[in-house]
Amino acid sequence: MKTLEQKIEYAMLIAWGIAFISTLGSLYFSEVQNFIPCELCWVQRIFMYPLVITLGIAVVKKDARQAFYTLPLSVIGMGTAIYHYLLQKVPFLSGAAEACGIIPCNYQYINYFGFITIPFLAFAAFLLISLIMVWIVKNTRE
Repeated sequence: MKTLEQKIEYAMLIAWGIAFISTLGSLYFSEVQNFIPCELCWVQRIFMYPLVITLGIAVVKKDARQAFYTLPLSVIGMGTAIYHYLLQKVPFLSGAAEACGIIPCNYQYINYFGFITIPFLAFAAFLLISLIMVWIVKNTRE
């Protein structure tokens, strides 16, 4: 039977894996598929990329306290991803996103099943990381 400490270590590793795969995915879209990131995509990257480093250090050092520092980054990134997704999917908001930059923030490079776009993928990653961090914070308080 696994101890709570081992479960927390596995949770940190899973969160790091999500951040790592998300970072690789964003680099794949921009460097391999040549999708030019919009302004909001860059903001989401600003909040995702450091998670790979901070969670990686937390996994190696077995430092569950890192969840306190990681959670704000993932929550802010999640909020940005929700806003970006709404710009893409809500007609009332999408008109305002056309002047976002070189690439309009309402442009959808991918649209699987009618709802899975790049901001949706970012939102899912940030949400999972946030939920894991909340669980860790709740279980590390004494």
